[in-house]
Parts: sequence; C-alpha cells; structure tokens
Amino acid sequence: MHNNLVLPDQAILVGVGVNQIFSVEDLDELALLCQTCNIETVGRVIQNRKDIDVTYYIGKGKVEEIKTLIEETKANVVVFDVELSGSKVRNLERELNVPVLDRSKVILDIFAARAQSAAGKLQVELAQLRYNLPRLIGSGGLMSKMRNGVGMRGPGEKKLELDKRLIHDEITALERKLADVKKARNVAGQGRRDKCRVCLVGYTNSGKSTLFNLLTKAGVYAKDELFATLDTTTRSVYLNGKNFVLTDTVGFINHLPHEFIRAFEATLDETREASLLIHVIDCSNPAHEEQIAVVNQVLQNIGAGKIPQLIVYNKIDKNPGFVAPDGAVVISAVKKTGIEELKNAIYQLI
Repeated sequence: MHNNLVLPDQAILVGVGVNQIFSVEDLDELALLCQTCNIETVGRVIQNRKDIDVTYYIGKGKVEEIKTLIEETKANVVVFDVELSGSKVRNLERELNVPVLDRSKVILDIFAARAQSAAGKLQVELAQLRYNLPRLIGSGGLMSKMRNGVGMRGPGEKKLELDKRLIHDEITALERKLADVKKARNVAGQGRRDKCRVCLVGYTNSGKSTLFNLLTKAGVYAKDELFATLDTTTRSVYLNGKNFVLTDTVGFINHLPHEFIRAFEATLDETREASLLIHVIDCSNPAHEEQIAVVNQVLQNIGAGKIPQLIVYNKIDKNPGFVAPDGAVVISAVKKTGIEELKNAIYQLI
C-alpha cells in the first residue's frame, strides 16, 4: 500500500474508557490499523473517566503526560481510539504541537487507499466529505510533520479548500452518482434475481476473501491484513446441481464510522437482499466473541439482522484445539480443511 522507502510515522495511541474499563490491550486493533497506514506505535496512554472532558476529551493532566511522552519517544502524531470533534482535535493539537488523528480518520484513509472500483472510490469520497464537513478548520501546517500523509489521501481531503456550501453541493452530487450506481447494479443483477443470494460477512481479516476464492475460484485479492477487500465481488456458484449467487463483502470493524455505513449503502444492499449470510469468524483471535457481537450489531443496524446465518469458524489451523458451538462449521480456508463439510452445510440451507 505504501512505498517501503517512506519511513513510518511514530505514534502515541490513546484509549479512553468512559464509564467502563479500558486496558492497554484494547489498543491492539488500533495499532494494527495504524500499521496498515505505515504508522508505528511508540507509546500507549490509557485514561478511564466518568465523563468526557469538554476541552480535550481526556483530562489536562493526561494531556501533559502525552506531551512528555512525545518528547521522550520523538513521536510525530497522536492517534485516539475514539471519534473526536473538530474542536477537540484543534485544542489537542494546540497543546501537543503534533497532528492528532482519530480512529475514524485512520479507517477512512485505509478505505481511500484500498478502493479500486469507480463505485468504491465514490463511496470513499462521500464518506470523507461527510467526516470532514464539521472539521473544516483543520490542522494547518501540523500535517506536514507526518511522513505518510495519513488523512490526506484521496479526493475528499482536497475539498477542504472549498466552503461548506460547495461541500454540501459536492455531497449531493456524489449521492446522485451513487444512486445511479445502485440503479445500474440492480439492472445488472436482474438476471440473478431468481437465484438464491448468499453473502459472506464477518469482521475484517476473518478470511472471507480467501474462502470466497476457494468456493468460486474468482481470484479476489486476499491478504492477512485489515480491510484487504473493500469492493464487493459477486459470482455464480454451482453446488451439487444447485445454483446460487455468492457475494464477498467488506469486513466490519468495531466503532465503524457512521459515515461509512451511510456512504456504502449501495454496497450494503447486497447484504440486506441476501437469503443466507455466511458469517465467517476468526477463531484464532482471542477477541472473536466480541467480534461476533460487533458484526451482528452492524447487521442489525443495516436491516440485515433477521437474515438466517451459517456460522463458520475459520483459521482452525491457528487454533487446533478450538471447539465450535453446535450447528457451526469449522474450517481453514488457507489449508482447505473442512471445506466439504461447509459445502454440505450450504447445500442444505439453500
């Protein structure tokens, strides 16, 4: 994704628990997201609070602690594991004198780098504009301290030079274009309407695309990284005389920016219109139970919560002692273990 000659940025990660306990390990996923953007974690700071500080989100004392840590580690960026308002970003940057990013900014930057199709690029630009609109007064010269330009990727950030009225106009124009994309997709899918429609869903990096390639031989990009797949891909599959349509979808993640859900509505329609969801779970991830809950919550939010699911625990090769609940299928898409059992389960359900 990045030129290997570009040195990584050095980041302090900040986690805040409001009326709940936040641990250092809770920042592991944010560290992986940052790593995807060529940002190296050099420090972690945690604060558990009863409420949010109106000025900095965290307390003034914690801001001073981060300032000291920046001096000690030579960090050139601070990344929060929450979504920050524009005013809090500006207040923090004024105190810390380095760019301050939030989780949503990092995720949107990954999307901007990964979108390949015309529809995907439109969706990313729309998400960026909606995110940036309330944050028009940006970081100014501070962003030049970052080597990799995270948050400056894609067309969305360039629109910060325009005023709010023009950005609103741009958002309206993009929404129209995406509506046209949706109509075109519906027309293109008319021939598949009579077929059973199945969607692969799951947390990001659960192995959906590897499994999709195994079932369809489609050659979709699949790699052990977050958000390896951003655009949906659909193929017809013949299984023991039965024909169905299988779609690979973008992975979900905790604290998914609401701009993402709104902008990717055309893509998420594929999930809503499915007859069956194959919920792929990485059983080697210690947090897989929490990831299941996140995926189910997102499905509920987009109106797909009542669609029948086939639960598939993937990556058993990395956790050979795992015992799945009754009714679930256990596989390794990489090692091609349990695939016949999976096909039989799909055949029964379709």
